[in-house]
Amino acid sequence: MAADAKARKPAQRRVTSTDVARSLGISRATVGYVLNNTPGQSIPEVTRKRVLDEAARLGYRPHAAAQALARGSSRIVLHVLPDWPMEFTMREYLDETAQLLDRAGYSLVTWTRHLGDRSRPLWETLDPAVVTGHLPFTAEELDALRAAGVQHVHPERPVTGSLADIPAVGEGAVRQVDHLADRGHTSIAVAGTTDARLTVLAEARIKAARRRARERGIPLTRAVHLHADPAAAGRAVARWVRAGVTAVVAFNDESAAAILSAALGQGLRVPDDLAVVGHDDTPFAALYYPPMSSVRLDSRGVGRYFAEVALTIVRGGSAAEIPLPELHTEVVTRATT
Repeated sequence: MAADAKARKPAQRRVTSTDVARSLGISRATVGYVLNNTPGQSIPEVTRKRVLDEAARLGYRPHAAAQALARGSSRIVLHVLPDWPMEFTMREYLDETAQLLDRAGYSLVTWTRHLGDRSRPLWETLDPAVVTGHLPFTAEELDALRAAGVQHVHPERPVTGSLADIPAVGEGAVRQVDHLADRGHTSIAVAGTTDARLTVLAEARIKAARRRARERGIPLTRAVHLHADPAAAGRAVARWVRAGVTAVVAFNDESAAAILSAALGQGLRVPDDLAVVGHDDTPFAALYYPPMSSVRLDSRGVGRYFAEVALTIVRGGSAAEIPLPELHTEVVTRATT
């Protein structure tokens, strides 16, 4: 019976600013000014300290929704992500974005959009101060954002063309081709990925690699898609070697690792018989044996850019004031090339 009584015990009521005012015997307005740090109020420091001390003693916690209504902003930045796996580079740039926003008093919330989503977009329930997108929004998404009352959106123009038309998307693939061509390779293969979520990104990088190889007069073998699949990687490596391929551009470090393992398993010398360069420079690229060459992206620079854009917009500025980041994409050379 005692256990049942405990289970039926009502949840403790939230302590409000009214409770703090009643406990101190002062006006609710004064308490509200102190707890909300309202500017332009000449409240004695001794009173301010009494309010804060009593609020802490009673267990007062600010009500986020009420505060948002009062100041017209939730201090939430909603960042919309594409339906991609949460890999190392994305985690790194989101971590940088979150830290910079936190220092400015804003919280970062991420939401991944999926094809055929049935749930309501988070911008309809969170009342974010600004919504940013890792990729440009579609015209339909921008209409939905405006209809939901979102005042600040970036990018604010709809996506046009394909992902491959965005130079930054294929920059790493260009670096990979140049890296191998500069080392004398004249027959290069491309390894993509079988992860359906990354198909569009993989095709964009492959397109950029083909374009760059064509500019340098190097034949680029038809891309083979694999994803950490030893059997598929083994078949691809055997076919490439028979065709005279001496180097491979990999979509990411996982694909590069699969190729490298297959090459070593077939007794090939790396990089003498087959050179391999990955993409993203994840931590395990340097730990693999032999250590893998890979494209390093300035993911933290991307994170700083998104944070600066969001803060500029909510402060009344324009995203155009923030220059696009120089990605400083480079190939970190290791034993596989």
